[in-house]
Formats: sequence, structure tokens, C-alpha cells
Amino acid sequence: MRSPFPGMDPFLEEAAVWSSVHVRLINAISDYLSPRVLPNFFVDIQQHVYLVTPDEAPGAPMIPDVYVVRTPVGERQAVASPIMPPTLVEPLYDLEIREAYLEIRDKRSREVVTIIEVLSPFNKTAGAQGRQAFEEKRKKVIGTDVNWIEIDLLRAGVRPPEVAGKSDYYILLKRGLQPTPYEVWYCDLRDHLPTIAVPLRPQFEDIPLDLQAVFAEMYTRAYYAESIDYTGNVPPPRLQPADASWLQTQIKSWQTERTSL
Repeated sequence: MRSPFPGMDPFLEEAAVWSSVHVRLINAISDYLSPRVLPNFFVDIQQHVYLVTPDEAPGAPMIPDVYVVRTPVGERQAVASPIMPPTLVEPLYDLEIREAYLEIRDKRSREVVTIIEVLSPFNKTAGAQGRQAFEEKRKKVIGTDVNWIEIDLLRAGVRPPEVAGKSDYYILLKRGLQPTPYEVWYCDLRDHLPTIAVPLRPQFEDIPLDLQAVFAEMYTRAYYAESIDYTGNVPPPRLQPADASWLQTQIKSWQTERTSL
């Protein structure tokens, strides 16, 4: 079943949902590009790994790595019971966050040709470790001959000054060391996601990446139509009144379509 919306689904921007969307979208983009960059290149999936406190990544699943052990008060002496008193263990949460990104590599030299980052709440939160790491990587890569693509399908969070306040969503491309301006595809809630250029080496033609087709396939395969509660509120930031009204119309039409199937 398709999404209620022509492009990005704002209900998928919920932090608790986005971790799943991020993984699925990275894999879907990889699957789409892999046969198209052959025979001279291949697509590789890499990961950023961060250890943070729960406060730095609210809503993320917590995986305890360290435990504090204590003996229950009043149960230090032996008691006449067939059940032995347990030792209580309190987890100290060291939150591990893994975020995937894509690298297109030269098949012969194994050199990285293009990096594709799909942004997340963690690397869009001002002051967060993920944001700092993202900005440092962005600056470093943009100063090399590696092509850089960032895909931002989250309305919330900070953005680079070049694209801040321009649209609901954007995709930015910087072509290696070529003295060219950033190429940006802007799209809003009511728009289809664009087909963007994925550059390889200068002697090769760009590969078209149809983000709308990739997103639609991912949405269908993940059965988000069955798991997302479209009766709830859209994740922040708050929509403009006209967009909020349009969104409700889209959902009602979609629900009618589902009922008729």
C-alpha cells in the first residue's frame, strides 16, 4: 500500500520511527544504485558508531553496557525459603548509536568516489556529538576530490546556512574539487521527491537516483501503511495551517482508497 503523500511522509519523521526508516532507506538506495554503477564502481554501506548518554539521544533504544550490582537490603542473612534471594543489578546506560551511510568506490583502486549521507535527528541536533561529527566530516570531505551528497528528509533540526529556511526537505551535492557551486534539490511536503544526480569520476556520466521510486518501494516493503498511526499528530515542527489542512485531506482520501480495496 502506498503512502498517503506524494513525496516524503512526515509521520515517518518521528524519532522513534526514523531509526528504522534510516536503515531501510540506506539499504534501498544501495540496492537501487548498485547495478547502475557497475562495472567500474560498487556501493558499500559503512557505519558511524557513537557512545552517548541518554540525554544526547532522547527516544533512541538504550543498550546497557555496564551494570552496578547491589544486594537487596534485609536479605543479607539466610532465610528459610526455597527461593534464594537475588542480587539486584542496575544498568548504567552507555547508549550506542550506529548510523549507516553509503560510499561508492572505484572497483579497481577501492578509492571512495562519492559519499551519501541520510541525515538523522542525532546529527541535526545543535550541540550533539552527532552534529559535531557530521559537520567535521562534511568540511573534511568537501575539501577533497570525493563527491558529497546529503539527503535531509527531516523538517526539524539545524541546517547548514546555505540551505536553511528554503524548503521542508533538501538534497545537496558538492562535486569533488570542481570549482562549482553546490547543487541543491529543494522539495516541500506536497512535492514528489526529486531524481538527483549521483556523480562518479569526471569521465563517467552521472547516475540518476530516483528518490521517489526508492522511497515508495521502501515504504511498501516495510508495511508502514499498517504500522503508522495516521490519526495522531504530525511530529514537530508544527505545519503551516494550509499544509495541515492539505495533510488531513490526503489522509482522508487515502483511507477511503484503502477501504475500497
